[in-house]
Amino acid sequence: MTSPPSHSDWTWRRRFSVATVLTTVVLLSWGAVVTSIGAGMAFPDWPTSLGSYNLLNPVDDWWHVPAYLAEHGHRLVASLVGLLTVVLGAWTWWSDPRAWMRKLALGAVALVIFQGLLGGLRVLWVSLNLAMIHASVAQLFFATLVAMTLFVSNTWRSRRGTLPDTAATSRLRRWTYATAGLVYVQIVLGAMLRHPGAGMSGGYTALHVTGAFVVVGAVLGVFTIAEKHFDGVPVVRRTAWVLTGAMGLQFALGLASLLLTLYEPSGQGGVVAYVVLTVAHLVVGALLFGASIVMALLVARRRQRTETVQPDVSEPEPELVGAEP
Repeated sequence: MTSPPSHSDWTWRRRFSVATVLTTVVLLSWGAVVTSIGAGMAFPDWPTSLGSYNLLNPVDDWWHVPAYLAEHGHRLVASLVGLLTVVLGAWTWWSDPRAWMRKLALGAVALVIFQGLLGGLRVLWVSLNLAMIHASVAQLFFATLVAMTLFVSNTWRSRRGTLPDTAATSRLRRWTYATAGLVYVQIVLGAMLRHPGAGMSGGYTALHVTGAFVVVGAVLGVFTIAEKHFDGVPVVRRTAWVLTGAMGLQFALGLASLLLTLYEPSGQGGVVAYVVLTVAHLVVGALLFGASIVMALLVARRRQRTETVQPDVSEPEPELVGAEP
């Protein structure tokens, strides 16, 4: 980096980060469709597609075949996410004055490359185990992008909402860290359940359902502490509300998916409903995990010795959707 970032650089890098996050949400959704309709091996080769190196059009009218559209479309969106991540990583390395942030950017690039290799090897080795790992690493990559977006927000850079070192803060930190860990465990269990033959059994299902209730309790614990003790820190309270809302929606989607799976409705309508519910459940799960990571990062910040203890009374600002700094 040759000079400090300008106001415009922070703004446009944050916007680019948000665009990368949103594109990754599309990728997660598309990947969920691939798994839901069993199209993961529609193209049994990689990096070619049915022997073709033509990334855009490997087979004439491939978009008219549902399995081809799902799998090859997933590869196209994954390529776009990879390109965006490399650009974001290079931009961050060149312009961000924080050494740890530049290292995180390199980590994001390494993670997206690793994720691409996992997806390719899953096809070449016809491995359900790699499919589950691929799905689990995707969520870690998404959380990394969410964190990078938070780190270029005005709230983070101005250190607004930093919590004092109190017993309530320590308790909130413990609950928040535990919540993020529990949500990720649920994501891994969900990946095992979603891949046919990998873990769909009564035992794993019961474990996943039990874990859902544990996550509900953990999120409600975070929400209660934030509301009771941090009324003067709006950024923490808003994040707690988002976390709780995502948890409620995720629980409802999970219950609906479970009931639909148990009753196994026949016909095209039942198949479409199953795909829609499972895809929504996966995407909202990613948003829940992202919210838990944001909450954990916010409460992890510690006041510097020169900072004064004063409430955050600023108006809400949507930094993660491209607001001006």
